[in-house]
Amino acid sequence: MRVTEKGQVTIPKDIRDRLNIGPGSEVDFVADDRGARLIVVSGGKVAEPEDFEAWIKSRSGMFDTGGMTADEYVEWLRGPRDDLGSD
Repeated sequence: MRVTEKGQVTIPKDIRDRLNIGPGSEVDFVADDRGARLIVVSGGKVAEPEDFEAWIKSRSGMFDTGGMTADEYVEWLRGPRDDLGSD
C-alpha cells in the first residue's frame, strides 16, 4: 500500500474485519526488529459477549513486548523520566 503525503495508509478490509477495527478504533504501530506491527488499542466496533466469562476469556492472553522487560516496555511507552534529576 502507498503512504499519503500526510503519512496515512488504508488498512485493508480483511484485516479490519479480522481485528474488529471500525470507525473510532484506536490503533498504534510498534517498531520491532522485523519492521512494524499494527496494535489495536481499542476497537470501534462493539461486539456484545454472550456472557461475562466469554468476555474475560476474550481479553486474556500473552502480550508481545518484543523481548523488552516490563520496566523497559513501560519506559518505552512513557519515555524517559525527567523528574529524576542528577544531584
